[in-house]
Amino acid sequence: MNFQVTPGMRRLGASVLGMEAIVAGLITPVAITVGGVAPGLAVTAGIGLAVLCVVAAGLLKRPFGYVLGSVVQVLAISTGFLVPTMFFLGAIFTALWITAIIVARRVEGATSR
Repeated sequence: MNFQVTPGMRRLGASVLGMEAIVAGLITPVAITVGGVAPGLAVTAGIGLAVLCVVAAGLLKRPFGYVLGSVVQVLAISTGFLVPTMFFLGAIFTALWITAIIVARRVEGATSR
């Protein structure tokens, strides 16, 4: 399977991952104060996911970056076990991630004709 990375995919994907990094970082204090999650686990999950989002955004020039970005989406949904609202927010970001890839490919495919 040939996965062509386009500039639009990088821009939209990085935008989604950037916003997701902010939300992931903000689940840390929520998990501690509202969810009663141990601080070490909350920091590891929240800040770790935020850093992974930034790393994935930086790797979007290569197809592997999209694999990592997709793994980030699964992990974001999984943080719902710490903060239940993240099941919903993770699903929203996953939908945005998929939409960013599909829309960018369609738009750039149509403009290249």
